[in-house]
Amino acid sequence: MSDTLSQLVEMTRTLGQPHLEYVIIGEGNTSARIDDASFWIKASGQGMEHIGPDGFVAVHFEPILAMLERSPGDLEAQKAVMDAAKVDPSSPLRPSVEVTFHAMLLTECRVQVVGHTHPVAVNRLMCSSRAQQFAHNRIFPDEAVVCGPESVFVPYVDPGLPLSLAIRDQVRRYLDTWGEAPKVILMANHGLIALGQTPTEVLNVTAMCVKAAKIFAGACAVGEPVFMKREDVLHIVRRPDEIYRRKQFVQR
Repeated sequence: MSDTLSQLVEMTRTLGQPHLEYVIIGEGNTSARIDDASFWIKASGQGMEHIGPDGFVAVHFEPILAMLERSPGDLEAQKAVMDAAKVDPSSPLRPSVEVTFHAMLLTECRVQVVGHTHPVAVNRLMCSSRAQQFAHNRIFPDEAVVCGPESVFVPYVDPGLPLSLAIRDQVRRYLDTWGEAPKVILMANHGLIALGQTPTEVLNVTAMCVKAAKIFAGACAVGEPVFMKREDVLHIVRRPDEIYRRKQFVQR
């Protein structure tokens, strides 16, 4: 088993630990770049908590990314493309229905690892009228340091190719605005995507976003949340000592 797959398995199992309340049953999906041509992704229907190497499938980037430029047709046609994109055609596994946004994020955001979960704490907010407010603000310094100056927010879209296209549009806006890739993508009525250069970074971003969601919900329960000023957010994420700390949080 390669180091990339071994680390992806370990990260996925960690995200699937029941006490964290990030996912249950077969929820969520994870991926990691193998090389410029292919990546590993959790197979459809696989649970995270006890997943092993045989719960992942290697997929070629090119045919998956091509679907974002030109849809092959209905869901059955899309599934046929996904199956044909497998590095090992004999594998009985089917890539997650979210394979298109994983391919797009690994490519356009130039990250190595993606973790998509449905944390209870985050979805309390994503299923409320406060969803966009939470995404676009920061409430304490380490949230900004670990999760970035703001999160990408995506209104509810049907999972699969439509969601991938919506995520791509919002990610490109973020890239144009900030000149760097986001760490967090929040999807209304759906969940969280964490992006990173290592599995450790994805775990840290996920944990910090969940902590922020709990604090935000608690602040709403006792009054109105008090957000950091935008100039303070920008100051903290650009401070040399915080940039140094952030690099440590990425280490394996």
